[in-house]
Amino acid sequence: MPEAENGLCAMKAYREPRILLCGDTGISVEFGNDIAPSINGRVQQLFRSLGARRLPGILGLNPTYRSLFIQYDPRECSFENLLLVIDECLEWSAEVAMEAAPPIEIPVCYGGGHGPDLDEVASFHGISPEEVVKLHCASVYTVCMIGFTPGFPYLGGLDERLYTPRRKESRKVVPAGSVGIADRQTGIYPIDSPGGWRLIGKTPLKLFDLGKNDPFLIRTGQTLRFKAITRDEFESYRDH
Repeated sequence: MPEAENGLCAMKAYREPRILLCGDTGISVEFGNDIAPSINGRVQQLFRSLGARRLPGILGLNPTYRSLFIQYDPRECSFENLLLVIDECLEWSAEVAMEAAPPIEIPVCYGGGHGPDLDEVASFHGISPEEVVKLHCASVYTVCMIGFTPGFPYLGGLDERLYTPRRKESRKVVPAGSVGIADRQTGIYPIDSPGGWRLIGKTPLKLFDLGKNDPFLIRTGQTLRFKAITRDEFESYRDH
């Protein structure tokens, strides 16, 4: 049987998760279709397990909310061997625990010019702006994926009482550091860019800085929480 047929037969055996070919050098391992902690948890487990293997030929691992994209060099790692390793990792990953690192603290100045949509979010839910801030700072968030722009963290764990639809019209420019809510997600804009999320605050921290050896402040799989700061504190952060 030709090698490609063998590969396709091997794929058919994978009912859950679903494995899709992405050209000649990539596959996508899909665990579901929803934004859900249980689904993303499985993505993160496979991401960590494969990363720990340091398998020759693996060129890149890119986790999303529901899937893991794997780029590989078929000259060093055959498609069939990669499927076998994935199968082993799916069994092994349940035993792989993340290091118990404390959440990263992200200071945020909420409302005013830094969070022009805070009052709208509060009005939408029939609560005060102060309650929005309290709820937003109470959760510990997981960085489910990085995307859209360099270093943009899509965060899982938003309190359902803050689920808010996107703006009907996107802004042409959202300032770097802006913290927003879109449906069941919250996130931080690392650079000036267009965007339609509801802006409730802004952090003085740089999430993406090309002037550093490691330009990314936040990575997939980490946890973080927000801390409310005053405008004076915001300016003092910027002065450092």
